[in-house]
Amino acid sequence: MTHATGTAPRFGVNYTPSRGWFHHWLDFDLDPVRRDLDAVAALGLDHLRVFPLWPLFQPNRTLIRPRAVEQLAALVDAAGERDLDVAVDGLQGHLSSFDFLPAWTTSWHRRNLFTDPEVVAAQAAYLETLAAALAGRANFLGLTVGNEVNQFSGDPHPSPDRVSPDGAADWLTRLLAACERGAPGRLHLHASYDAAFYQDDHPFTPAHSARLGAVTAVHSWVFNGTAQRYGPDAVATVQHAAYLVELAKAWAHDPHRPVWLQEVGAPAPHIAPGRAAAFTRATVAAALDCPDLWGVTWWCSHDVDRALADFPDLEYTLGLLTNDQRVKPAGRALAEAVAAARERWRPPAPRRTALVLDLPDAAPERSGCAPGGAFFEAFMRLAADGARPTVLLAGRVADRSGLAARGITEIVTLDDLT
Repeated sequence: MTHATGTAPRFGVNYTPSRGWFHHWLDFDLDPVRRDLDAVAALGLDHLRVFPLWPLFQPNRTLIRPRAVEQLAALVDAAGERDLDVAVDGLQGHLSSFDFLPAWTTSWHRRNLFTDPEVVAAQAAYLETLAAALAGRANFLGLTVGNEVNQFSGDPHPSPDRVSPDGAADWLTRLLAACERGAPGRLHLHASYDAAFYQDDHPFTPAHSARLGAVTAVHSWVFNGTAQRYGPDAVATVQHAAYLVELAKAWAHDPHRPVWLQEVGAPAPHIAPGRAAAFTRATVAAALDCPDLWGVTWWCSHDVDRALADFPDLEYTLGLLTNDQRVKPAGRALAEAVAAARERWRPPAPRRTALVLDLPDAAPERSGCAPGGAFFEAFMRLAADGARPTVLLAGRVADRSGLAARGITEIVTLDDLT
């Protein structure tokens, strides 16, 4: 499947296996995977994002397990039989509050994930191996370097591997090149959690997200203070994903660089179960009103089995489907939104009102963009008034050709709104 100009964005799901969660790689069985994929396909979705666990696939720095790679390929093939494309994350890394790091990077072998030459060389070899193994499959979209690997780089991680912004850029550039060597021309990218856009002095920056890789990825979670501060039904809450999509565009060199809403979900209790369907509909509608949206990939396919211990409580109920394949209200709402979007898709008009973000390109101080910040609240005020805002860096206000390329005709500053 391709994403042609003028067609509806892609709609998919982050695949969380119903049996064993991501520990299913330990005793991989295609039969329950096929049942999961049948249920996903029945929702009308067109792609999956899947997560091999790095320590299981590369348990030693110089050993990438061939059988594990074969199992990943079998999952991709099973998805293809159901007309589902597959994006693969490499360095897991971090999932649902748990860290999964190989023994050769921790404890007695502790080495910096981003700067140690041997570690980085091994990561590159691993990503290139995965990419090459899947390159011949038509339904393989590409590799994401890893899932929110930026959380290892600084606070609040309890044991961070420190890196500078330049070091983070070098690391990303090298690993993206490894993905490209393995599978030339596929959709290779990287993904950060929202500290890249909201946390002062975080080494992974908005510019990294908007300029490195084939598309920009954003992960939208309203448990980050949005729902707590504004409430589950507030404009700020249902517009949070669209806000991140538009915020990310401010740093892009290409005025039409695609943005992938790669993770978004309805976390309880911040979004009560009875409100999950309404939140899903409103969030998807807001995102679809963003020009140049590559797609929406919901988190996640299936609930986490309550027999598994020690997850944060909200992680157990994020699925569109239960463990026995029953469609939940959010799953029905997403399926209906997808069907409606495909039936009567029209690309959204340009967002003509730009809210000026007065930050240097490196964005060392970006907390004003976070929930509760002055810039965040100004954007949401404009959204509540129906303005359909986008975001423009102050240094680009004078670039008339750039404004025209994005369709911007009105400039608004924070001072204008006070």
